[in-house]
Amino acid sequence: MDNNTIDQIIDKHGSEASSLIQILLEIQSENHWLPREVLDRVSEKLAVPMSKIQHITTFYKSFSLVPRGRHEVHICMGTACHVRGAQRVLDIVQEQIGIKPGETDVDLKFTLETVNCLGCCALGPVMVVDGEYHGNIVPSQIEATLKNYE
Repeated sequence: MDNNTIDQIIDKHGSEASSLIQILLEIQSENHWLPREVLDRVSEKLAVPMSKIQHITTFYKSFSLVPRGRHEVHICMGTACHVRGAQRVLDIVQEQIGIKPGETDVDLKFTLETVNCLGCCALGPVMVVDGEYHGNIVPSQIEATLKNYE
């Protein structure tokens, strides 16, 4: 990500240090992760100490300091989804994309995560790809669903 893009995002938020989290979220949304050079630029432009930025980016799980895939896949492993076959869904997704939860594939296409609950228990098991919910998903639907994100 170039400095011009970073500066535009910062300027959009009025170059206010109070908008730090929003700025970081927007940068990550566009870049899929927060490289050190980006954090250095944000620190410089907002006059926020790097220690504060590091504290925020390591405290909140939504931030990533390592490259992530263009598509984020979340599998709900909560009780309702678990009893409806979430583990089988997770196993098939792992086979299809070749990674385990917490990993990103070498092509930076997919990042796989498990979550404890997505708040839509009646739709279990649930797989979310890039914020799009796929409820009552069955193993036979997984391959076709993932192909939509290629």
